[in-house]
Amino acid sequence: MPRKKLRDSTQAFEQAIAHSQPTFYVLRLYVTGMTPQSAQAIASIKKICEEHLYGHYELEVIDLYQNPHLAEGEQIIAAPTLIKKLPLPLRRIIGNMSDTERVLVGLDLQKRA
Repeated sequence: MPRKKLRDSTQAFEQAIAHSQPTFYVLRLYVTGMTPQSAQAIASIKKICEEHLYGHYELEVIDLYQNPHLAEGEQIIAAPTLIKKLPLPLRRIIGNMSDTERVLVGLDLQKRA
């Protein structure tokens, strides 16, 4: 009689969780006014979110000219900076977000090529 293969219960559990509910993303984009770079970053991240996270994300855009104290609290050293607060781990992506593949890798939505 052939033996049945036993599956690793941890792996099965993780797969069940991964397929049960979509992950919700909490993102914060820090910009400096409406410079061309800031405008590009806002447009790019909105497009990426709508195409890859539709209905499963919260995006907050923070203008550091209007809220400079927030730069220190989040340790922002360059703008635009996107911070993925959730799901963990926390990630930071700096730049105008025009490199879609780089942003997707940073958000853990795509593996590195």
